[in-house]
Formats: sequence, C-alpha cells, structure tokens
Amino acid sequence: MMQSNTTEIPGSADNTSSAHARLATTAIAAMGVVYGDIGTSPLYAMKEAFNGPHAVAVTPENILGILSLIFWALIITVTFKYVVFITRADNRGEGGIMALTALALRTKGASPRLLWLLSGLGIFGAALFYGDAVITPAMSVLSAVEGLEVATPVFKPYVVPLTLIILTGVFLVQPRGTASISALFGPVMLFWFGTLGTLGVIGILKHPGVLAAINPWYAMHFFVTNQMHGFLALGAVVLVITGGEALYADMGHFGRRPIKWAWLGYVFPCLYLNYLGQGALVLDNPAAVKNPFFLLAPDALLYPMVALATAATIIASQAVISGAFSLTSQAMQLGYCPRIQVKFTSEREKGQIYIPNINWLLLVAVIALVLGFKTSSNLAAAYGIAVTLTMLIDTVLAFVVVRALWNWNWIQAGVFLTLFIVVDLAFFSANLEKIVAGGWFPLVLGLGIFILFSTWQRGRALLYKKLQQDSMPLDAFLKSLEYGGPQRVPGTGIFLTPQPDSVPRAMLHNLLHNKVLHERVILLNVNMRDIPHVDDADRISVEPLPQGFYRVILNYGFKDSPNIPVALEKLGEPGMAPVEMMETSFFLGRETIVPNAVPTMRLWRQILFMWMFRNADTATAFFKIPTNRVVELGTQIEL
Repeated sequence: MMQSNTTEIPGSADNTSSAHARLATTAIAAMGVVYGDIGTSPLYAMKEAFNGPHAVAVTPENILGILSLIFWALIITVTFKYVVFITRADNRGEGGIMALTALALRTKGASPRLLWLLSGLGIFGAALFYGDAVITPAMSVLSAVEGLEVATPVFKPYVVPLTLIILTGVFLVQPRGTASISALFGPVMLFWFGTLGTLGVIGILKHPGVLAAINPWYAMHFFVTNQMHGFLALGAVVLVITGGEALYADMGHFGRRPIKWAWLGYVFPCLYLNYLGQGALVLDNPAAVKNPFFLLAPDALLYPMVALATAATIIASQAVISGAFSLTSQAMQLGYCPRIQVKFTSEREKGQIYIPNINWLLLVAVIALVLGFKTSSNLAAAYGIAVTLTMLIDTVLAFVVVRALWNWNWIQAGVFLTLFIVVDLAFFSANLEKIVAGGWFPLVLGLGIFILFSTWQRGRALLYKKLQQDSMPLDAFLKSLEYGGPQRVPGTGIFLTPQPDSVPRAMLHNLLHNKVLHERVILLNVNMRDIPHVDDADRISVEPLPQGFYRVILNYGFKDSPNIPVALEKLGEPGMAPVEMMETSFFLGRETIVPNAVPTMRLWRQILFMWMFRNADTATAFFKIPTNRVVELGTQIEL
C-alpha cells in the first residue's frame, strides 16, 4: 500500500476518514468472496420451507414462525457464533477449519489420544468442505436459472442444459485465474445485496405486520403448533446459514473488521429484509410460495433479476471453488494430502492458485449432481447435512481453544458450548432425514476424502518412523570422517532430509555406489509449521558442522509456497560461499513402498497409501528445484 510522505496527526479527521475509506473498500471486496454463498440463499430458502419434503402449511402463523426462525438462525449462528466469536480464534490472522485445528492441537498436556481425536475431527471437517464445494455451485446456479420458468414454462426444458453450460464455463476458466475479474466481484455483490434489500422493503410496505417476526415468540409458537413437523422444517431453515462458515475461512484475505462490518452494516440487513419481503408476498398471495424470490420482483425486472442472480451465483461458485483449492494447498503443507500440482494464476496475489486435479474432479461431481437431481428443490434434500456437521465440528474445536489457549473457566466455556452446540445439534438432527433423499452424497464424498487424508497422514508417520529406525546418527558419521573418508569432489551437494540429525539415506546410497562426497555438503530440512506464513527473517537457519557440512532448515507456513532455489539465494554465513545452482547437485531419495508381511496398518490402507505415494507430485516439482540439478537415488521400504 502506498504511503504519503506528508505527516499525519494521529486521530486527525483526514487520518480517520482515510481509515474508514479503507475499511469500506475492503468490506466491499469481502462481499465478493465471503458472502457469495450465504448471499444467494434467498433464491431457494423460503421456497423450500413451504415446498420441500417437510413443507409446512402456508398460514400466517407458519410464515411468521419461519421468518422468526430465519432471523434467530442468522443472529445466533452467523452473527454471534462466527462473526463475533469464532473469528477471534485466528491463527496469526488466518481462519478456517485447518487453522482452528492447528490451534486446538496446541493444547498443552493433552493425551496422544485426544490430539488424535482433534486431528481427526479437523480432517473430517475439512473433507466435508468439498461436499459444500460441489453442492453450492449446482444448487445456486440451478435455482437462479429456474427463474426463467417463472417468466414462462417454455424455458423449463432448457433449465438443466443452460445450468450445465454456465457451470462448465465457470470451471473451464479456472486455469486462467480470476485476478482480472475478481475486482468486479465486490461491486456486483454490493449491488446484489442492495437489490435484495430494496425488493424486500417493497414487499414489507405492502404488509408491514411481517416485521413482528423478529419476536422469538413466533419461533417458539411455530414449534409448539407443528411439533415434530416443525422441527424437521429446520432442514429448510438451515439453508439461510449455509456459507456462514465461509466468513471465518476467508478471514485471512480481508481481516476480521471488514468482514464483521460488512455483515452487520449491510449484508445481514439486506438479507433479512428480502426474507421479510418474501414472507409479506406469500401472506398476500399464498400461491406465490412456488418461487417467492422471483415473484417478489416486478414483472418488467424479471429477466434482469435472473441475469443478476446468475451473476451472483457464479461469484458464489467461484468463492467455494477457490476455497477448495486453498484448502487442498493447506492440507498438503500440513501433511494431510499428497503433493499434487499447484499453479499460480496471479503474479501479485500468491493466494490465487489453481489445482487441475481438484478442478476437474469438482466439475465431474457438479455435473453429476445437476443431472441426477435436475431441480433445486430436489438438490435441497442433499444440502445442509455437510454444512451443519462442519459447524458442529467448528464448535467443538473452538471449545477446546477457549479452554486450553484462552484459559476460560469451565463455566464460561460451558455456556459457550451449550448455546452453540444445542443450535448446531438441532440443525444437524433436523437434517438427518435428508441422508436418504440425497444427503448421503456430501457425506460419502466427505468420508472418501477423510479416508484419503487420514491414510496419507498415518502412512507418512509410519514411513518417517521407519526411516528414523534405519538411519545413522549424523554426529557419529561426522566423527568417522576425521579418520579418513571418501574422496571429496568440487561443488556443493544438497541432500533433502526429513531428519536433520541423521544421515540422509540418499547420502548413504551415494557413498555406497559413487564413493565420493562434495567439498561442501548441505543437509536441507524443509519444516512446515502450523502457522499461515513465516516471515522472511525466520525463513532460514544455518548451522555450520565439521568436515564442510552445514545443517540448513527452511521454515514455511501452511499458506506459503515452498521454493528452495529462491530461499538458497539468501543463504549466507560468514566464510560460506553463495550457492551457485550450476555447481550444485540436489540428491533426493526415491522410495518405493512395499507391503509389510506384518502390517502396521490394514492392507487396504497400505495399498491406498502406496497408490497415493506413487502418484504424488515429485519433490523436485513441489519445491521448484531445477530438474537438471537433481540426482534421485532409489530405495525400497517395507511399511
């Protein structure tokens, strides 16, 4: 950010107005990323409450009851839980379930079993996000295009094909990145929310009595009147908070304050005004319940509203797709996912990434969903179960954080846990019946990804343990060189090793076959830390050792992009010559995993881990090492 050379007096009017302008600008930008998912919920939430599998009767009491439930769901879950509370649990400014899991795992004195459980919860919650990343584009774009049916039934046969064309286009442009058009996301969503609020006010003016719905009595009366049927209606109400967890996940991009003020000052009022306007419309005309969102708009604006809604749903889809890329990258850095190809689509924004494998898998899954469910009402049966389970996991992990890291007493933490977990459990329980009707899809998808992540984590731990058992202590090796050793050749040899205190296996194989060592030997360990970013000052540490050896440790955060050549350019130590790439050789171990006769984990998981290990991206590509400077030495390991 450019800074003025003129001196500003702290607290002056100019300084304050400048800060407010920056806050407003960032808040608008946040609308294009953070609130896309929750901002498109008005397209289908009210409709599903009165048309879904557990639709309630269209009566004034039920309309006010649903509107009251919507208000308090937005207040308790989104405003209090996420905006006010959980966004405070940041990992050096970063949010999301991976960051929250990293915080929870810092619990001091926790048993290995508890840490394993917390890690498992975090991995499962992250895996469930992929279910949301599949359902959100399908559900939101389909519901927007269905607005054409409101204009005329002639468009009905074209809704699914048009939806597929739009969604395919969204995924096809991912390799190009969104840097050139992302600047439009904020203003478009600003206009979208303003339109929602304006249409809502128009509807409310026709029936002002609908404002009484903010009274929680109507929500309680709704449950008393409808009993179990009313409880199951929460499965439709939960649609208004899907995407609420995204504001926490994207906190690192914008900061807590812009996200908070965008929600409280603009997004939340506009959203709820629209829900009230839809409710007022249905009170006046119960037949409008078939699609209250589009029927709320004047007839002359119907086609423009379909176009605007489609644009908003494309932005919402882009946000969750980018979120899936970011989550995958974080999972790789934290050791939950094998290395796969990551491409950077912006020269200025390192968060702008594209992962081809994830992109095409998401596209296939989204197309399958649209063809399988065909309408947004059918797809709503699959929506909600994964989101509510993720929110429940967020609450449990946040409870651990407030107890272990913030030192809250049991009473404070208990009040927090009771309030939010009761609401989360209510929404989750109400969505359980959706499993048969389609909710199984995000759960199966999430479970599959959880198995992959957990298998990779367990396999890597066993592999590291095996390598440690077979290693030679570095101190003893260096001591032996004092009594004579292999011939030393000019240049620098860099050996990547996960164990900086042991002799790398690649070095032992090199000595066995080539009988030489370079004049300078660097034992390089890449340390992935549980913080989002590592400052440049803390990036590299160098320790000179005897016999021309150096122990070098490179530190990266889970949102950093490791680049070994760039880091080595800054390598400096008194008496140590710079690293010249053309005079340097990188020695990497190339392990081949084979099943163990006495397996340390089940055979099917061993086979799965071997398949993942074999297909993982190479360390050469992942760490951006020049391929013409790499020597790979193979070895076979029984897991």
